Amino acid sequence: MANKTLFRSLRDALIPQTDAVNSQNAPAYALPPKQALAQYTATGCFGRTFYATADEQLTRVLELCDGVHAKFVAQVAMYSRTQSFMKDMPALLCAWLSARDPQLHEAAFSRVIDNARMLRTYVQILRSGVVGRKSLGTAPKRLVREWLASRDEEVLFSSSAGQSPSLADIVKMVHPKPASPQREAFYGYMLGRSHDANALPKLVEEFEQFKAGEATDVPDLPFTLLSALPLSRKDWVSIAKNASWQTTRMNLNTFARHGVFEAPGLVNLVAARLRDAVEIQRARVFPYQLLTAYQNCDPTVPQRCRMLCRMRWSWRSRMCRRSKAGW
Repeated sequence: MANKTLFRSLRDALIPQTDAVNSQNAPAYALPPKQALAQYTATGCFGRTFYATADEQLTRVLELCDGVHAKFVAQVAMYSRTQSFMKDMPALLCAWLSARDPQLHEAAFSRVIDNARMLRTYVQILRSGVVGRKSLGTAPKRLVREWLASRDEEVLFSSSAGQSPSLADIVKMVHPKPASPQREAFYGYMLGRSHDANALPKLVEEFEQFKAGEATDVPDLPFTLLSALPLSRKDWVSIAKNASWQTTRMNLNTFARHGVFEAPGLVNLVAARLRDAVEIQRARVFPYQLLTAYQNCDPTVPQRCRMLCRMRWSWRSRMCRRSKAGW
């Protein structure tokens, strides 16, 4: 028989030769810089994979950014946040633009930095020095001040949970000018400085009264701002009733541990929230997050809630595969 290595079939001859190796050092096809960056921005999470470390992924993304036009970086940054619902990646690309193209940076900032968590991530990346600067600078400070000014005090207070940096740290960095007595009192409260307590937003007053034991009604605040307080079972039930879809998914075990599901109607309420397709879309949840919730549910969580996580994981996976976002 003739040597098959020398005399391959026409079909084999038409297959293009590999021109790169992947992270496993196996033969692969190299993507052009634009396609490679688009792939990273739509799927990259800066976590260690089986073959590549987070540092290697970061280095590769920065190399790809340097190899394409800044306009394309701005485009994929906005796509990554608004369509693929990524967090760290679009914040990194926005921070990279701040040192390359101020106009594109400003355009991307308004689309990418859409909540307090994204703002903290953006500031953290800038201060780390990985994009070539270790301070915010004039333009980023102005954009952050405008971001703060565009949110009212109660929204800022509700989103103030989180550290490294905290929202208070960011306020210290950018030195925003209060536009009203209420904003001045709120900034003073956040920074631990003297302030007019009578000018504080109503939600802050309710929180302070509840914390001091002067009020029994749990303020309508995110779980993370309340969990450090000594809460009764009644308080936990109130938190579960007002919780967002994402908070509910992440705290099923916590609710079970504090007896929330023993309250009349709470199992039905939580189950209805978990199955709500509109809330799932609004939460921009990834399929793996639903699977993780199911896999880590304690046996004390009602089976109906556990199975809904599993069923919605399967449904969300199908929806994402059909989505134009490129899942």
